[in-house]
Amino acid sequence: MNSAARPHIVILGAGLGGSVAAFEIKDAVRDRADITVVNKGSAFQFVPSNPWVAVGWRKRGAVEVELAPVMKKRGIAFVDCGARQVRPGDNQVELADGRVLTYDYLVIATGPELAFDEIQGLGPHTGFTQSVCHIDHAEAAAAAFDALAANPGPVIIGAVQGASCFGPAYEFAFILDTELRRRKIRDRVPMTYVTPEPYIGHMGLDGVGDTKGLLESELRQRHIKWITNAKVASVESGMMHVEEVAEDGALKAKHDLPFVYSMMLPAFRGVEAVRGIEGLVNPRGFILADKHQRNPTFKNIYSLGVCVAIPPLGPTPVPVGVPKTGFMIESMVTAIAHNLVQELDGQAPTNEATWNALCLADFGDGGVAFFAQPQIPPRNINWAASGKWVHLAKIGFEKYFISKVRRGESVPFYERMALDLIGAHKLKP
Repeated sequence: MNSAARPHIVILGAGLGGSVAAFEIKDAVRDRADITVVNKGSAFQFVPSNPWVAVGWRKRGAVEVELAPVMKKRGIAFVDCGARQVRPGDNQVELADGRVLTYDYLVIATGPELAFDEIQGLGPHTGFTQSVCHIDHAEAAAAAFDALAANPGPVIIGAVQGASCFGPAYEFAFILDTELRRRKIRDRVPMTYVTPEPYIGHMGLDGVGDTKGLLESELRQRHIKWITNAKVASVESGMMHVEEVAEDGALKAKHDLPFVYSMMLPAFRGVEAVRGIEGLVNPRGFILADKHQRNPTFKNIYSLGVCVAIPPLGPTPVPVGVPKTGFMIESMVTAIAHNLVQELDGQAPTNEATWNALCLADFGDGGVAFFAQPQIPPRNINWAASGKWVHLAKIGFEKYFISKVRRGESVPFYERMALDLIGAHKLKP
């Protein structure tokens, strides 16, 4: 343990989960512990806005926040070089610049590593497809979209086998459709949606409410064809090779899909700094956590967000992961903050996250919202609805969240919105 007078809490990652965790943990422990945030890069990125960046509706500066001054104002140390290796046996984190941080408590909120390399030709770096997983990718996707607008042709949008984040793929397909119609070139751009989901609207959650009907209807209305149970075999310049799988797992059909533009979400895995550490991670590199968000082997390590290991709901013909939604991440943050206070008081942690799902999927001129309580079925609340109000709500969410990060405040957004939805739509828990 740290020999300093006060315990040292290190938080790895400053994304949607890590940044808010830093603020909420600071509010909870006050001056009873020192807090250091380690992030790869100096800026917070509001990832949900990346589909808008990719069609030019947002610029980078509007969806980024420089974190150093915010953390300094809150009395939180900030390191922007990233972590090279976690050493849980020594309670240490080796930084990318060679320095070593010793911690009493570690909170891992790194998000995932994007596994583009698992499929030949996938991804924006050495492949032929775009991504909206990072602001750098979204800017590259915007440049590629401008090229598409100048020379229209077939488009493929979707996610690959093993993906666990489907909302942004649906969002981007519909946002792209909206922008193409605004430019009056949609008639020159055939679109296909490719997904490993067993049916449209599965979302890695076995559907929520009538997401199947709502999203299928939206795809039909916008003349977007789709292929489900799809496995992307490989991608080459201008051509995607897709294997469609039957319910029994047998090969049903092969599709050679031409494209001039494609955005495909990759599968995720744990980041290199934690992969392969026995007792800390599963074979995919995701952090093992008990119901209190604490690692069963290394009791002073907590985790939250996309980096947490959650098993799939059940077998599907093509592998589909479970998403970690904002509501779930928010509740993980709160549970960890309260558990750290208990630990500082010499008590065993008792707080648990509420695994609910609330999603606002923007379509540019409308959208779909869904609320699942709990996230994994069977559920007490299983509701979905669509309308222009979702698009407006997503804009409001963006402005609210970014302004809170700029002020260094924790953001209890999802719980408040869930209560509003329950009241407005008379949802019965």
